[in-house]
Order: sequence, then structure tokens, then C-alpha cells
Amino acid sequence: MPDLLKRMGAPLIVVFVVLLTIASMVIDRRSLAEGGRELPGWQAVVLEVTAPIQRVVSAPIDGVTGFFSDYVALLDVRAENRRLRRRIAEIESENLQFREALVTTGHLARVASMRDEIEIPMLPAEVVGLDVAPWFRSVLVDRGARHGVEPGHPVITHEGVVGVVTATSGNAAKTMLLLDRQSSVDALVQRSRARGAVGGVGRDRLEFEFVVRGADVVVGDEVVTSGLGGIYPKGLRIGRVSALREAAGRLTQIAVIEPAVDLGQLEQVFVMLRRGPTMDLLYRPNRAEQDLEGPVSTDGPPAGRAAETDSVGLAKPVTSVEDPS
Repeated sequence: MPDLLKRMGAPLIVVFVVLLTIASMVIDRRSLAEGGRELPGWQAVVLEVTAPIQRVVSAPIDGVTGFFSDYVALLDVRAENRRLRRRIAEIESENLQFREALVTTGHLARVASMRDEIEIPMLPAEVVGLDVAPWFRSVLVDRGARHGVEPGHPVITHEGVVGVVTATSGNAAKTMLLLDRQSSVDALVQRSRARGAVGGVGRDRLEFEFVVRGADVVVGDEVVTSGLGGIYPKGLRIGRVSALREAAGRLTQIAVIEPAVDLGQLEQVFVMLRRGPTMDLLYRPNRAEQDLEGPVSTDGPPAGRAAETDSVGLAKPVTSVEDPS
């Protein structure tokens, strides 16, 4: 018998606890059904005995239930986070495309305005190569001899001068940038009309050397092409004066020029295929200049005489010859 009790002890205890728990549940339901009256003695004893057991049994069950509930909630949160991250990536991509479209639209609007102002055939070209050697600065564009591009043709953007074509193949052209040490452009200070030559110094800036020292130029002045030299039309923007210094050992003054075009970020440019007889983009001569230069004839060359052009297709001025008689 003692051995039997030892073997059956644990199951009997479990059965006893289960019966007490069931009895407690029955008592609770009856108490609720009868309006929550005070329990009789034996029922109160049963409830008193089973309450601690219920707490011990319920605690692990509640813990396990809470763990699984939290785990399910965590899975839902992770799934929601993944969904939100995908949506954020989509929005960022859409935003990037919108900004690119906005930039392109603004660029095209400026280009259209420029082409309306300049009555010169201009060929759009994409920059496909860049040479940033210390002494030589050039880019390669995807238009060449087959498209009418020739050495000597100016290359510009809507912001100003880029450089000049120096060599061509069938479908490409090499353009020497203003920054190149071999580059030299005859230029004017837009405000004072002080004249000089703008050249590259191999870095991301230009130098404007004036013909005479003491020329009227200050920091902030705009510098434009003068139209002399047979390549660039008059009035194309070159850049802005950022500093002044004296040229050591020379009777000239030098201004440091910040280029109008960011020559390190070129994407699309325009090749000017030929130059018309007159073009003035960014400045208009004042009355004093008109008095000095005299009236400008717009009647074209005399009858029976065609306008002459130089070796790069730029129009040469036609001078009239008086009849000696």
C-alpha cells in the first residue's frame, strides 16, 4: 500500500487540484448568478484553498500567453516597418525623378529663350568625355564634322562661354575650355568697357589682363566677349571679377575671373555653327559708345557684293569704297 501511494501520489495530487479548481469555478459562477452573496462555510473554505493554487497555475499560463501575443505583435511591427521602408524608397525615387524633371524643364526653358535671342544656328551636344590634366582642359562632345562642326566654332551654354572647338572627327569634337592655359579671349568689362584678354591658368579660374594699368574695374564687374579675334561674338558672358592684383614687372593690371559656367559640371552644350554679322547678347552700347562707334548699318553688304567670311565661317565686316570720281 505505501508503495502504491508513492506511485499514485503525484497523479492524485493533480486530480485533487483539478477538482478543487473546478469546484472553485462552479462556486464563482453560482456566486455571480446569486448576486454576489457571501458564500457558505464549506464553499468559502474551498475558495480559500484553491485561490493560491489558481494564482500559481495562472501565472505561467498568462506569461506564455503574453509572450506569444508580444511575438505576434512584433512580427506585425516588422512587416509594417518593411512596408514603410519600401514606400519611403519609392517616394524618394519619385522625388528624385521630379527634381530631375524640374531641372531639365528649367534648363530647356532657358535654352529656348537663348535660341530665340540668338539668330545663329546652334547645335546641341552632350559632353561625353573630360580631360582635366593640370595644363590642358578640354571636353569631348558627341557632335562632329558630319553634323557641320568645324574647328574654330564657339561652344556655349545658356550661362555663357564654354570654349572653342579645336579638332573634330565624324561624330565627335574636342573643345578647349576657357580654363586651358592656351585659351585667350578678347574681352570687355561690361560696366566700364575696359578691354583686355582673358586666359586660363590651369585651375578653376581665369585671369583678365588689361591693356593699361589703372583700368576702371572693380570686384563684381561682369566680363563679356568683345567680339574681336574672329571667334566669339560680342556680348557672350565670360564671368565675374572676384579679385584684383598688379602684374609684377608689367604695366598691366590683372583681375581674377570666376567663370560664369561651371566648367567642371558640363552636361549639355551648344556649338555655334557660324556667326552672323552682328550679335550683342548681354549688353547694349550706351550713347557715348554709339557716338564713338558711329551708326551701325543694317542694310547688309552693297548690292552685287557678297559678305565675306573668314576661315572658320565668321562674317567679316564689309568696308565700302568711295567712287574717286
